[in-house]
Amino acid sequence: MKAKSFIAALLTTTLLASGAFAANLSIVSGDTGNGREFLRKQLDRFEKETGNKVSIVAMPANSSDNFGQYRLWLAAGNTDIDVYRTDVIWAPQLADQFLDLKAAAKDVIDQHIPSIIESQTVDGKLVALPMFTDAPALYYRKDLLEKYKKPVPKTWDEMAATAKEIQDAERTAGNKSMYGYVFQANAYEGLTCNALEWVKSSGGGQIVEADGTISINNPDAAAAIDRAKGWVDTISPKGVLAYTEEEARGIWQTGNSVFMRNWPYAYALGGSSDSAIKGKFDVAPLPVGKEGQNSAATLGGWNLAVSKYSKAPEEAIKLALFLGSPEQQKERAIELASMPTIKALYDDKDIAAAQPLIPNWKPVFESSVPRPSAPTKVKYNEVSNMFWSAVHDTLSGNGTAAENLELLEAKLTELQGGSW
Repeated sequence: MKAKSFIAALLTTTLLASGAFAANLSIVSGDTGNGREFLRKQLDRFEKETGNKVSIVAMPANSSDNFGQYRLWLAAGNTDIDVYRTDVIWAPQLADQFLDLKAAAKDVIDQHIPSIIESQTVDGKLVALPMFTDAPALYYRKDLLEKYKKPVPKTWDEMAATAKEIQDAERTAGNKSMYGYVFQANAYEGLTCNALEWVKSSGGGQIVEADGTISINNPDAAAAIDRAKGWVDTISPKGVLAYTEEEARGIWQTGNSVFMRNWPYAYALGGSSDSAIKGKFDVAPLPVGKEGQNSAATLGGWNLAVSKYSKAPEEAIKLALFLGSPEQQKERAIELASMPTIKALYDDKDIAAAQPLIPNWKPVFESSVPRPSAPTKVKYNEVSNMFWSAVHDTLSGNGTAAENLELLEAKLTELQGGSW
């Protein structure tokens, strides 16, 4: 039997190398906008180069929904999914279900931004290979700021005041649909990102600190969240409480918001030929909440992990390496304005010409703020859920920030159980 197994394996390897045998692979995708079409183009190229076939398994755009589905599939040992697209925060929680890519990626690891590789490494295992990174910015209508002679706001209070003034003036002039600011306030991971930025830029810490200390119950954090509550149904639609990235972009791209908080993907879409705001907007670092604090942009990004249940692990690893390669990251940067994880691409002339935004984004990543997935490890998803629920309650008028953060601290302390 051993001899037969060896011969079969050798024959399979030979056939794969010759292109006579193709593996059927699958990759999940929650891409929105033109991202799905772009991914298909990349996969077509991979198929042509390798002889393998790759199908896309469509996923919701909501990362929290994706995570839940991933856990179900992986717990069941699902062999139908070969390559998973993973959020930057998921490595500590899913590490046991994915193959170690360190050996396969040994020649390219040093090309990536070190902090991103570090975020995907758990107990020495490279859980996923970076595909692109993310950090949000403040999108603003430069035409409206010029029209009303307003500077780009540096603080959240300045943003709110400018948003209200321009919103009211535009409505008086006839645009009754104009709002001042749109963001992501649905009860999901996106609200954790938004609220972490408000809190961190106001001196309120990072929810749970790097050493495991629960820090969220403090006056600066409460003031930051109460400030955001004041935006709801004033400069932001009441419906913002159900907004994710795409709902916010929908209002923004139709020309009905002065400011928006969103990720880099919205930049390319805002500049598309059918966009009402093409040529009328720009981006800036997110505002700060308190003098002396730095802007805080949540580190995001998506990675490529190979399921340990894959029937064709070697070919699946090739797919992950292909999609994370400098060539594919460069094309993704040019066409979708996705931020590369390859350091050298921030100095690439072709990228700078096509997307001038990208080279300017490098300092954002250097000062970005991570979510507390590292200190909370496998409990991060519960921590984030508790945090966004407390924030959503506050924004919805169900208790003050101080009350809700006190309750949150108690819940987190119980979850911690003495140590993470």
